[in-house]
Amino acid sequence: MSQHSFSIEFFPPKTPEGVEKLRIARRTLAEIRPEYFSVTFGAAGSTQAGTRDTVFEIHGEGHSAAPHLSCMGRSRADLREIIGEYKTHGIGRLVALRGDLPSGFGGSFGELHYASELIEFIRAETGDWFHIEAAAYPEMHPQAKSPQDDLQNFVRKVKAGANSAITQYFYNADAYFRFVDDVHKLGVDIPIVAGIMPITNYTQLMRFSDMCGAEIPRWVRLKLASFGDDTESIRAFGLDVVAQMCERLLAGGAPGLHFYTLNQAGPTLAICNRLKPR
Repeated sequence: MSQHSFSIEFFPPKTPEGVEKLRIARRTLAEIRPEYFSVTFGAAGSTQAGTRDTVFEIHGEGHSAAPHLSCMGRSRADLREIIGEYKTHGIGRLVALRGDLPSGFGGSFGELHYASELIEFIRAETGDWFHIEAAAYPEMHPQAKSPQDDLQNFVRKVKAGANSAITQYFYNADAYFRFVDDVHKLGVDIPIVAGIMPITNYTQLMRFSDMCGAEIPRWVRLKLASFGDDTESIRAFGLDVVAQMCERLLAGGAPGLHFYTLNQAGPTLAICNRLKPR
């Protein structure tokens, strides 16, 4: 596993119990020696303070931490203050995203409307201080006009200064390989790390996938549905499916895996244990 990078994604906890749960998960997942831990935010940065506090705690523990940063609903002055605070605290990596406005949001969309503009802004403000991660969508962003437009949007983020990219999660390795091939043909050569969502809960997975446009292959969906409330069978089958896909991705040239953990250590650790050389 040493020749590939592994990174871990958390969301900022909202309760003292959640904070402690995340600390335990973090200690457990440190076993796989992730390159960094990333921390998400809510719509329009609604949990930006929680993101910041979690990032600083992870950084203080001696781990590399990467806050997610959205430009939606924020002015340049707001963004300048946020990235300046991260730089001052020695944070060296950002995940730069357009983000979404919260439901019913009546304020401004912000001064920057696209992730490529946010990346340009970060570069103009801080030069090469930050390693910037951009988002990639092997199965197309749900709001993109066409696959071709989606590819061009990704190219714009790279030209703006993204160092590497993390994909939306998927369960079809061919979609990832085709996306990488397509952007290579457009002159993109940055590392594109595969986003991985462990399968632990069928209903939750369907809800997430409907929201973000990730396709669950029909055979996987039907198999999961057949287990009903049998959580153990869902987890065992999900582990097989995802671990086999990860093996194929790494064997096919993916530079690494980025795990969407939902603040749970067990499912991600189980996948990584399957990937250890036998």
